[in-house]
Amino acid sequence: MSEFKMVDARRVKALDGFRLEIVFDDDTMGVIDLSEFVRLGEVTEPLRDPAYFARVFIEMGVPTWPNGCDIDPINARMKIEAAGDLRPVTAAA
Repeated sequence: MSEFKMVDARRVKALDGFRLEIVFDDDTMGVIDLSEFVRLGEVTEPLRDPAYFARVFIEMGVPTWPNGCDIDPINARMKIEAAGDLRPVTAAA
């Protein structure tokens, strides 16, 4: 069984190509590609507009968009870590 770390997102920034840079409350950060996620259905349809995608904000530790669509910060961190892209905030350029 794999372990997962309970985390909240502290900051989020939309990047080109439907990617998010997320800073987690455990002082790690990374970039997740959501290009597949935005194609999942009606709820994610507005996110296909880059201007709307860029309206992401943090609500109670969760990256969220104005239509209520959100992503799980724990799952996002796990995917970033699995891709080898998780790094300490202090390592940010």
